[in-house]
Amino acid sequence: GRHKLSPAISPGKTVEGAAAGLAANLVVALVGKWIFLPALGWGACVLFALAAGIMGQVGDLFESQLKRVSNVKDSGGILPGHGGVLDRIDALLFAAPVAYLFRMGGIGP
Repeated sequence: GRHKLSPAISPGKTVEGAAAGLAANLVVALVGKWIFLPALGWGACVLFALAAGIMGQVGDLFESQLKRVSNVKDSGGILPGHGGVLDRIDALLFAAPVAYLFRMGGIGP
């Protein structure tokens, strides 16, 4: 992509990449709903997929900002070549509360 999402925080991330990630997230959620959760409404599925996807990207940017402020490239050395454990779960840390709120809010089966 050409349009930087947040060049000051993570210069490699683009708006096009973020949109493609959200689209892929939506497709996977809809296929998963169709196969595993037929009782879940389509609207709730779309809302969940978009909310979780956006929050996952926010988590990734947040973690990138933490590393930038701390002046480190990787968040740890436990997973060589992967940037550390935090780099692997940054999106999950922000998307998991979305899943919790949807479930506890009665949205879903």
